[in-house]
Amino acid sequence: MVSLPPGPGPGITPAVSAPARAATAAARLEVTGVVQGVGFRPFVHRLARRHGLAGWVRNAGGAVQVELEGSDASIADFLTELRREAPPLARIEDLAVERVAPAGLAGFEIRTSAVELDRRLPVSPDVALCAACEAELFDPANRRYRYPFITCTDCGPRFTVIDAMPYDRERTSMHVFPLCVECRTEYDDPASRRYHSETNSCPKCGPRVELLRDGVRACRRSDDPIAATAALLAGGWIVAVRGLGGFHLAVDATNETAVQTLRERKQREAKPLAVMVRTLADACAIAQVTPGEAALLASRERPIVLLARRAEGPLAAAVAPGLGSVGVMLAYTPLHHLLLEQAGRPLVMTSGNRSEEPIATANDEALRRLAGIADAFLVHDREIVARYDDSVLRLAGDAPVFLRRARGYAPLPVDLPLASPVPLVAVGAHLKNTFALVHGRRAYVSQHIGDLENLETLEHFQATLGDYRRLFRVEPVVAVRDLHPGYLSTRIAEELGLSRVIVVQHHHAHVAATAAEHGCTQTVLGLAFDGTGYGDDGRVWGAEFLLADLAGYRRLGRLRYAPLPGGDRAARCPWRVARGYLMLEPSAAASFAPAFNGIDDAELDLVDRQLAAGLNTPLASSMGRLFDAAAAILGVRSEARYEGQAAMELEALAGARPANPLPFPATVAPDGVWELDPLPLLAALGEARGRGADRADLAAAFHESIAVAAAALAARLARAAGVDRVAVGGGCFQNARLLTSLARQLAAHGLAMLQPRQLSPNDGAVSYGQAAVAAAQLAAGK
Repeated sequence: MVSLPPGPGPGITPAVSAPARAATAAARLEVTGVVQGVGFRPFVHRLARRHGLAGWVRNAGGAVQVELEGSDASIADFLTELRREAPPLARIEDLAVERVAPAGLAGFEIRTSAVELDRRLPVSPDVALCAACEAELFDPANRRYRYPFITCTDCGPRFTVIDAMPYDRERTSMHVFPLCVECRTEYDDPASRRYHSETNSCPKCGPRVELLRDGVRACRRSDDPIAATAALLAGGWIVAVRGLGGFHLAVDATNETAVQTLRERKQREAKPLAVMVRTLADACAIAQVTPGEAALLASRERPIVLLARRAEGPLAAAVAPGLGSVGVMLAYTPLHHLLLEQAGRPLVMTSGNRSEEPIATANDEALRRLAGIADAFLVHDREIVARYDDSVLRLAGDAPVFLRRARGYAPLPVDLPLASPVPLVAVGAHLKNTFALVHGRRAYVSQHIGDLENLETLEHFQATLGDYRRLFRVEPVVAVRDLHPGYLSTRIAEELGLSRVIVVQHHHAHVAATAAEHGCTQTVLGLAFDGTGYGDDGRVWGAEFLLADLAGYRRLGRLRYAPLPGGDRAARCPWRVARGYLMLEPSAAASFAPAFNGIDDAELDLVDRQLAAGLNTPLASSMGRLFDAAAAILGVRSEARYEGQAAMELEALAGARPANPLPFPATVAPDGVWELDPLPLLAALGEARGRGADRADLAAAFHESIAVAAAALAARLARAAGVDRVAVGGGCFQNARLLTSLARQLAAHGLAMLQPRQLSPNDGAVSYGQAAVAAAQLAAGK
C-alpha cells in the first residue's frame, strides 16, 4: 500500500460516487511520463469513482494533475492501483504526492486542460489496433462494423495526429470531424472504452476512404473502396495506400511479375521489400517464427521483423532476392485488417516513395510523386501531422536489435545519464539520419529521417525538427554535429545560427550512444564497426577500438588501413575493395583472384593505375569494407545494388553454422596503435575457395574470425586499461551472427558487452550519442 505524507488521524470510507461525509484527507498529485493521449484521465476518473473520492483530473502542460478528497485509506488504495492498473499505453515515470487541506469538493470531474508553456512531456507513439476494436471491426452487429478508422483510448494514432500538447481533440487533425450524437455520448460516458478518446469517430462523423484512379474516384460511393482495392491487387495492380504516417506501395507479394514491376517503377532494383499479413498464423505460413519473434510481431508496436523465409512458401522470389530472410509485419490499422482480409494473400507494403526519398504523406503529394509508380490510390481525409516510417527489428539471440526506429517507438525519449546544462539539438549523421532534441536529461530522438542526400529529405528533417521544437517546447541554444566537414548535417548545424556548435567524432558517438542508453558514465572499451566515419586523422575510420567515456576517447586499436580505389564508389563495388587490399600484399594475387572473375581487364588496369598514383584512393580502416572484400573473394557479390547488400548476403550464407576461425593477427603499428591485419584472413578465404571449400562454411569462418580476433584484442586492451565493459555500436552490429558470436567470445574473456537496446546500432543512434557527449562536456564545463 502507498502511504500519504503524514496527516491528521484516520478517516472514513466514503460512498461509491462521492464522500458520504466531509472528507478527512486530501491530496494533490502530479503524474509525469507518457500520460497524455493514452486514456489516463478517464482511467483516473473511473478509479476515483471506484474509491468514492471527490476531486478532478486535468492535463497540464507536462503532466496530469489530480486533486483527491476522501479518507486516508481510500486515497492510499487509489495510489496503489494508479500504478498497478494504468492504461496499456501509459508509462508513469514520476508520481508526486502532496498533502493539502480538504476543500469540500463534490463528485469527480475531468477538467479542461491547462496550457503551461514551460512544461513538456513525452508523446505516445502510434500503436496497433487493440483486440477489443478488432472484434468490433468484424462484428456485423456493431455500429462500427468494417469502419476503417475504429479506435479507442487503448489504440490507434497518437503522434501522427497531434499538433500540440496538451493532447485534446482540438489540437489534433481530428478536430475537423465533429462528433455525432452517438460518439459524443461515448466520449462523455465514464463507463465507455471511448471516454475522452480524442480520436473517437464512426462512419457517420469520421474520416472516410476513397479509391482514386487518375486523380478521380474509381468506384461509386455505394461501393466498398477497400474491396475494390483488394480486387485490383489480386489482378496484379500496384496501389498506393494511405496509412498512419504516410503511404505504402502495395502489391500482391505472391505475384512475381507484379513485384518486379513495382521494383522497376520504384527504382528499387534489389533491396528487400517488407510484407504485411493479417495474423500471426499468416506470418508462420511464409516464414519461420520463433516465440521471441512472435512476441515482437504481435506487440502493440507492430514493427517489421526480419524472419527466416520458408523456402516452400508462396512469396515471390523478387520480394527479397538473394536473402534467406524476409521482413514481415502484422496489420496494425483497421484499414490494413480490412484490406488483407479482402485480399486473402500477403501483400508487399513498402514505403510510398521513390528510392531514397521520404515517404509521401498528403493525398495531393502522393498523387504527384507516386503517379508513375501506383496504378491506383486508396486515400483518406484524416491529415497526417508527422511523417512516420515503419520500424524494423530483428532478433540476435534472444535480444531485439533495431534496424530502424520509427512507428511505435519514436518519439518516446531516451534519457541521458547526465543532464545537459542547456537545451541542445544533435543533428546526427549523414546516412540513416535522426536528430536528438535535448532538455535536461531528456533526449527526444526523432523517428528515422533517412539519408541526407536530396532536397526532399532535407525538408523532411527541417519540418520534423520544427514539429519537435513545438511539440516538446524545447528551443536549443547549442548544436552538435559530426566531425566530417562535408556532411549535409554539418551544414544544417552551422546554419541553425545557435550560440555554439560542438563537434563529435562519428565512432565516439556510436560508443557513447550505447554506453549512455545503459546509464554508463564510466570508462569503457568501445568497439565501433561500420562502413565509414571521418577520423580525427582525416582518414576513413570504421573498425575502431576506443577507450572512451562520454566526454572523450583515445584510439587504442583499428583495422589495418587499406586504400579504397574510387572512394565512395568502392562501397558499391566490392571487387574494388579487394583490389585495394591486394595492393598491400601483391604476392597474394592468386588467393585474391576469385574476387576479380568477370571484371573487365581494362577496368582492372584502370584501378591498378589509380592505386599506384594514389588518385582518389582514401585510406580506410573500415569493417564494412572488409565484409565487401570477403564477399568479392567468395564470389558472393562483386557489385552492390544497395547499401550493405554484400554483407547481408554474406551473413545469409553463413547462417548459424559452426566454424573455426582463420588467421587474423594483431600487431602494434608504428604510431603505437594496435592493428588487426585482414590480409591473412582474406588470403586464407581465397586459398580455401580455390581448394573447393564450401562457400557457406567459409562465410561462417569469416564471421567467427572477426569475433575471435576482435574479442582477443578487446580483452588485451581492456586489461591494460583496467576496464571490464565493452560497448559496441556501428552498422556492422546489425549482423546477428557477428553480434552473438562477439558476445560469446567477450564473455569467455570475462568481459561484459553493452549493446544497443533502445536504439539501432547503425547511424540512427549517432544523434543520441552526439547528445550524450555534448551533455557530458557541457556538464564538465568543457
